Amino acid sequence: MKKFLQEFKEFAMRGNVMDLAVGVIVGGAFSAITTSLINDILMPFIGIFVNTASFADLYLYVNGAEIAYGNFIQAVLNFIIMAFVVFCMVKAINRLTRKKETEAPPPPPPAEPSNEEKLLTEIRDLLKAQQK
Repeated sequence: MKKFLQEFKEFAMRGNVMDLAVGVIVGGAFSAITTSLINDILMPFIGIFVNTASFADLYLYVNGAEIAYGNFIQAVLNFIIMAFVVFCMVKAINRLTRKKETEAPPPPPPAEPSNEEKLLTEIRDLLKAQQK
């Protein structure tokens, strides 16, 4: 049992797991912001054109069954906005990452061979010349 707990602790303390946890928490908060943006800002403007305050108020009745297609439209709108914002964030992060890569200094030129290496190279070249 102690080994199991130790393995779990190592797993939970890895950077990727902590990053994922932070991402889930921020994502939940961002979802609330997006929902508020749609319900409180966009929908009143859209409501002017569809004569309703919210897509959630749009229903279709078929043989006594109520089909709330407005909720579906609103969920699709939420998804499109979230996907667009995530796309923009990933694009910005990729741009920053590329800038860091291009701004990295070029590797230093190879060091000049030492006197010993130069002498050994000359000796090697002389030995090759004698063998021919």
